[in-house]
Amino acid sequence: MKVHFIGIGGIGVSALAQYYSAKGHEVSGSDLVFSEITELLKKKGIKITENVPEGVDLIIHTPAAKPEPIPGVKILSYPEALGELTKEYFTVAVSGTHGKSTTTSMIGLTLIKAGLDPTVIVGTKLKEFGDSNFREGRSKYLVIEADEWNFSFLNYWPKIIVLTNIEEEHLDCYKDLNHILKTYQEYISHLSKDGLLIINSDDKNISKLKTQNSKPQLKTQNFSLKQKEAKELKKILQVPGEHNIYNALAALALARSINIPDEISFKALSEYRGAWRRFDIREVELNNKKLTLIYDYAHHPTEVEATLKAAKEKFPEKKIWCVFQPHQYQRTFYLFDNFVKVLSETEIDKLIITDIYDVAGREKGDIKRKVNSKKLVDKINKPWVKYSAKEEINKYLEQNIKEGQILIIMGAGDVYKLLDNVI
Repeated sequence: MKVHFIGIGGIGVSALAQYYSAKGHEVSGSDLVFSEITELLKKKGIKITENVPEGVDLIIHTPAAKPEPIPGVKILSYPEALGELTKEYFTVAVSGTHGKSTTTSMIGLTLIKAGLDPTVIVGTKLKEFGDSNFREGRSKYLVIEADEWNFSFLNYWPKIIVLTNIEEEHLDCYKDLNHILKTYQEYISHLSKDGLLIINSDDKNISKLKTQNSKPQLKTQNFSLKQKEAKELKKILQVPGEHNIYNALAALALARSINIPDEISFKALSEYRGAWRRFDIREVELNNKKLTLIYDYAHHPTEVEATLKAAKEKFPEKKIWCVFQPHQYQRTFYLFDNFVKVLSETEIDKLIITDIYDVAGREKGDIKRKVNSKKLVDKINKPWVKYSAKEEINKYLEQNIKEGQILIIMGAGDVYKLLDNVI
């Protein structure tokens, strides 16, 4: 079968493209921009084209770019296509506002360590997967990151749902928290009678969700920071922060639910080295000064707070700088006060906020006139916080950051490319 992917450079679409290629299909793809992900796909024999080739049987597209109908050609969105796969496997779906990629990665690596040979589709690149966001397995197990944006996860039919936390997010498609909770409730109803829901019992919004549960017979399993295993995990994890203890507890709960011995799970979790742009630590040299550079994907206030706390926890005696690129005008506008609170209360030494990353196909109306990074900096109103255009940041860092200091480059946009030409 000939399959073409539109938006193939996206972190989810690219993983699915690799799946179809691994299954022997002729795969091609197109995107507006080229990136390290499209380069990875080319190395794997996937053709990157400008247009849809002749004779394709199936088109799978990012939800942000729906193509015109073509006679005789089946067209599916990425969530629809992934949803079809979830029906064919024993699917473990990881959902929640934060921690999906890390928890999915931890679960995938634990299943591998246990010899269960899973197929894994995750929203980040893992060193263990050859710097890829996809692993082909030969067993019945499929582990996926199930995103709630644009109601994507309503397409999935998993055997087990792992639910990390719920907060207000993606308010470009959800009206409010109540709307989010109702949608999660519908998603959970996709579990079969013998399905399992694994939940963070410390999360107040998940607790609200439980009281609305429309499946009273559904089996649930809890994880909590109050568990004695939390202390042990804190000692052995290579990735810092309380949020990563939660992620590991979720992975441990999943492993226990399918009878993986704790000894194997703890070994796998202790060996987890982190993922691309998830507290991704590098030792670099900038203008002849040695620095510790941390790339992080945090783009929601809660994630930003967790990342900055984790940095302070890991490097308590070091000066910490952060360059933050807000992600999406809609998110910055709706969560403006939350960003102000988190960023004004942080204990780091210097914060540089650059322009908001504009997400193609996601911004609505005149939102760009209502919010920008300068307004965010003005509202924070702290002497150690400044605005800078992206093209001016490298020079500022070269001149001002000192040897041995910590530099966090944070955001879900293209800010991670900032120092490409100088380190």
